[in-house]
Parts: sequence; structure tokens; C-alpha cells
Amino acid sequence: MRRGRGLLGAGVAILLTASVSGQTRDIDGRSFAPFAPAGKANVLLFVQTDCPISNSYAPEIQRICKAYESRGVRCSLAYEDVRVDAAAVRKHMKDFSYSNIAAAIDDSRALADRARATITPAAVVVDPRGAVLYRGRIDNLYASLGKPRRNVTEHDLTDALDAILAGKPVPKPETEALGCFITRPPKGRGRP
Repeated sequence: MRRGRGLLGAGVAILLTASVSGQTRDIDGRSFAPFAPAGKANVLLFVQTDCPISNSYAPEIQRICKAYESRGVRCSLAYEDVRVDAAAVRKHMKDFSYSNIAAAIDDSRALADRARATITPAAVVVDPRGAVLYRGRIDNLYASLGKPRRNVTEHDLTDALDAILAGKPVPKPETEALGCFITRPPKGRGRP
């Protein structure tokens, strides 16, 4: 596992290769379009099963998704592991108590590329027109790799969602994500 700093882009990675329109399928075969949400916004959350920082955010991701669901915001998980299958994603979701969140595997990195995502965990907020309104970290829990703060003082993702829902510009539309690099699968090797 490699870790580092990187600036995230806008998008979510899903089980099957995404089409140019961004229409894709979750691990249960349901179709959805993370870049064209039906509600007020979609939060695309890039994660990895073996990234400790990504895993540490599971409770906060779920809290945010639940808190904003009734306000027209949907969430999607994009699994960016080099080699992972639907069974492993289901196990990870169960182990970290994820529920009621679409999950997908971006084995081709099509959506990560579209989003310019390079780090997990990271969030991208997309409006119904497909415009990226926010990209970056969830909050400032981590001061640096392996160094969490005692208290979170900046809530970047929720600040962005609150601004969007109030019809205001996002105060910081891009922040730096801190976590594990999204890597490319070796050439010639697809999903298991």
C-alpha cells in the first residue's frame, strides 16, 4: 500500500467500466449515474478496503450520508483497490457497517480519471448538471499521515453541502485529500 498527499478530482468509480455519460452499475447490478444525480447532489466517495485512513472515515461517511439523505443528497462509494471483487466489497461494507449507500468497483479507473481522483478517502460533490461543486477531503481529522488531530476543526464536505443546499457558493471548492494513493492495476491484469 502506498500513501501520500494528492489533490482529488470529481467522480466515483463503479463495478463495471463507466460509459462516457458516466452511467454505471453498482455491485448489485443496479444502474445509476454518479455524474447526473436525480436529487440536489451526489457525493462520490473514493475508498479502498486496505487504506487505514479510508477505513477510519467509515463512521463519518455514514453519518454525513444519513444526515443529508432527507435533504436530497445521495452518496456513492467508489472502491479503488487494484484487485477487489464484489464479494470483497460486500464483506468490507459489512465489516465497516456501511448500509444504504451505492457501492461500486472502478477497476478501469474510468470514473476516477473523469474525477481526477488520486487519493482515498476523498469526496466529490456533483450537481444535477454534472458540475463538480466540491472536491477534496472530508474534514481535517488528519494533520499528516499517521497523525490524527484530537479534534476536527474544519468540516469541508459538510460545509460544502450546507452551502450548496442554501444556494450559496461553496466556501472552499477544492481541498487537499490525505490518504492512500489510487494506483493503476498492472497492465494486462483485470479484476480477479
